Amino acid sequence: MHVLVLGSGVIGTTVAYYAARDGHEVTVLDRQPAPGLETSFANAGEVSPGYSAPWAAPGVPLKAIKWLLMRHRPLVIKPTLDPAMWRWALAMLRNCTTARYHTNKARMLRLAEYSRDCLKELRAQTGIAYDHRTLGTLQLFRSQKQLDGLGEDVAVLEAFGVPYEVLDREAILAHEPALARVKHKFVGALRLPGDETGDCFAFTESVAKLAEQHGTRFRFGLNIVGIDKAGDRITGVRTDFGTVTADKYVVALGSYSPKLLSLIGIDLPVYPVKGFSITVPITDPSRAPESTVMDETHKVAVTRLGNRIRVGGTAQLSGYDLTLSPARRATLEHVVTDLFPGSGDVRKATFWTGLRPMTPDGTPIVGSTRYPNLYISTGHGTLGWTMAAGTGRVIADLVTGRKPEIAMNDLGIDRYERPSSTREAGLQWSS
Repeated sequence: MHVLVLGSGVIGTTVAYYAARDGHEVTVLDRQPAPGLETSFANAGEVSPGYSAPWAAPGVPLKAIKWLLMRHRPLVIKPTLDPAMWRWALAMLRNCTTARYHTNKARMLRLAEYSRDCLKELRAQTGIAYDHRTLGTLQLFRSQKQLDGLGEDVAVLEAFGVPYEVLDREAILAHEPALARVKHKFVGALRLPGDETGDCFAFTESVAKLAEQHGTRFRFGLNIVGIDKAGDRITGVRTDFGTVTADKYVVALGSYSPKLLSLIGIDLPVYPVKGFSITVPITDPSRAPESTVMDETHKVAVTRLGNRIRVGGTAQLSGYDLTLSPARRATLEHVVTDLFPGSGDVRKATFWTGLRPMTPDGTPIVGSTRYPNLYISTGHGTLGWTMAAGTGRVIADLVTGRKPEIAMNDLGIDRYERPSSTREAGLQWSS
């Protein structure tokens, strides 16, 4: 069977690897000259199943107002006339209830925990290396109010058996000794020992090579301009170099997936949420983080990647704009120098931005469609790296006709397309 994968980010490339490993003929199309050059290129570096949670949460609308007024604000909204942006934002607000938060977080944890296990298995089987560390994640709280608000998250972690630790100042330093210099700036932390870190771009490059060893063909430097169908089946994908046909098709184009799928009548509730990162060369390893520290106040992650520090964060709603903002860089520099002073040379940092494909409920859209030979794999938001291996595995299972090892009934596009079955969860995208 010939499988055509659209997109060579971490999601599309991992799908290609697992499908090729299953013995299928696989072709991957991408407009870039190599894999992993868009949203997968310089993300925060976290593989954080324990930190998997929807942005739509109780209290977020009020918090958003506060965030917008902060000097180093984690949320930026640049109003546009794009109706898709406002429709997405309203749908997200409908998910900011306790019941929906628990439902959505449980879905995300299911896929993220499975993905972490798949990643471990992949690493053991192939020996793949990508500056990874398995030292957990620290969610750092600068205020007692933040620490006291852990109850709902902890309840979900306990329900799913996700290990965690609530740490005071001194206990934090056992895991991140460099924070001793600034321990007066925080009150506690939530530690997720099962989380990992690693360079997503290096991983994507390596997985692409593994996929090629299994016969995958990557076709770079072409633009996808359309999709053909006959009846209820997809018959080809049109590019500026001609039409490519296959038996089955997987759309993994990140934030650009809605643009293509709208051409065949699929209304995909995915909107680009812009994120930024800097990559800082380490000058004093003793002052650098050991793993990932998530600054809860600024929603910025500081991650050790070999001899570099990756600092990533900010949620900016501004459509498909990829302009680099000096103000966003200033926020990232502030966090790393505030928590890890003297650890690296921010003057030599590289600055990057990417578009995270976000759904209103936080859960990615992974699964089949009303076209029997078409599958969707997008909407992972900030968790594409965290969920990549598991997503690749379940899509390969579905393409092959094999039952996935986790429940898939509420991860697909049909949770938005069937209002009668989602009324209680409030996920009607069309309403």
